[in-house]
Amino acid sequence: MSFREQTMCLFCVLFVSFPLMWVAVRTEPVVGSSYVAAVYEHKVILNPHPDVPLSRAAALRHMRENLDVYEEQAARAAQQGAQILVFPEDGLHGFNFSRSSISGYLETIPDPQEESWNPCVEPGKYNNTEVLQRLSCMARRHNLYLVANMPDLQPCPLKTDPSSSCPPDGRWQFNTNVVFRSDGLLVARYHKYNLYFENAFDTPPQPEIITFDTPFAGRFGLIICFDILFHKPTITLVEEGTRQLIFPTAWMNQLPLLDTIQFQQGISLGANVTVLAANIRNDGLIMTGSGIYTPFSATYHHAQKGDPEEGRLVVARVPVLDPLWVGQRVATEKGEAESTSSTATGSGYCDKEICSPSLEIGSPVPPTFISSMMYDPFTFVFLNETEGEVKVCNGTFCCRLQYRRLPQGSSRELYALGAFSGTHTVNGRYALQVCALVRCAGLDAASCGQEVGEAESKLDFLLEGKFGTRYVYPSVLTSKLVLEQPEHLEKAADGRVTMKHSNMTGGLVTACLYGRMYHLDNE
Repeated sequence: MSFREQTMCLFCVLFVSFPLMWVAVRTEPVVGSSYVAAVYEHKVILNPHPDVPLSRAAALRHMRENLDVYEEQAARAAQQGAQILVFPEDGLHGFNFSRSSISGYLETIPDPQEESWNPCVEPGKYNNTEVLQRLSCMARRHNLYLVANMPDLQPCPLKTDPSSSCPPDGRWQFNTNVVFRSDGLLVARYHKYNLYFENAFDTPPQPEIITFDTPFAGRFGLIICFDILFHKPTITLVEEGTRQLIFPTAWMNQLPLLDTIQFQQGISLGANVTVLAANIRNDGLIMTGSGIYTPFSATYHHAQKGDPEEGRLVVARVPVLDPLWVGQRVATEKGEAESTSSTATGSGYCDKEICSPSLEIGSPVPPTFISSMMYDPFTFVFLNETEGEVKVCNGTFCCRLQYRRLPQGSSRELYALGAFSGTHTVNGRYALQVCALVRCAGLDAASCGQEVGEAESKLDFLLEGKFGTRYVYPSVLTSKLVLEQPEHLEKAADGRVTMKHSNMTGGLVTACLYGRMYHLDNE
């Protein structure tokens, strides 16, 4: 199969008032309160020499090649009823530019909060805005909201003050999302705050919290790629009530914890939000994985090794999650959640053979070992039995697992439970607490934590950790990078987070509770 597009609706997860609680609750979206979303995973046509400056005319010729693909996909999305379409980060121009070599690609994007402009209707209002005009007309022609990513140039006054954030050349260059209404009006502009080795761009002086409203689904918030790992803007948006996130990305997959679809699902489940995620397709950079995620379902595409290197349009009907749009439904669901949270483990979603209220482990603790996973020193313990209970601690942070390994074929596969609490410092700095059940790449301790994409072993399990953060993102990734929806999720008042899953359809690659200690990032 050339791609995976899985739709999962096993058990709904309601995470009411994001920091407060998780409970497993059967609930259905409001009848009629849904919309059709589309994301496009784009095989970007690259500039082969991004370090060499191009003239404006040459840069436009390059971007028009990608814009022509966008036009085709916008037409396809519209034919399938899409009301909003998201394109990926760097999809028009590519990457690996220097500050000077990207200059021909830059357009100055007006702030929609300060002025109203429809580039398709008023093309002569600003010079050098050909890309904005093309995107605006695309949205207008196909009658849909359109989100794209492009480079923005904004002048800033040169100051003699050494503390001034204005670059020495007197201009800011930003990695930028733009949003066009279905009539072509520019309605939102967001500058990426958390850059990832992007020499062409500046970090904005202050993080921007940007949302836009639609007539079919209410409010959406804007983030870009690496932003998703940080409190600002992502969690700020959620805590301010935004429950639908637009996520253009150029994400390089890294197993076993940060594959694109794995973390996109984790954010959706952990924050109880919809995520519309559009990634680049580039096999050389291990970029693939786009989808439409809600707390109820996931519709996604993830290319497999050997698949043709091509774009993929993903379209799905999804429920409206904006509380102001849904109205009274949120209050009703909150009441249901609070009435069931104290008895969630006895609700029928957990059987007695795999669930235990206290999850205390009376047997001797097996030997532990240290192995690097995602460049961090995890403490691991092997799963040596067909079924049992294990516990592992990294410092004072502990993870517990109850498991039953189902009969499998002749292949031998080793699994280990890992725990890490500390600050990740490679290719970014951020504080973590992670519980992860992983398939080891080989049959020795050093192979635990290495990248693995396939597995045959299926397990019923209950994974639990007591976290020092309210922000924990759960995921279950199976063989050939297929997601499964956890059967049961719960967050207790004392920080204990529990994920239970059984009846797996594929072999387990990773089951993860990924906790972000945002408050420790700068320590």
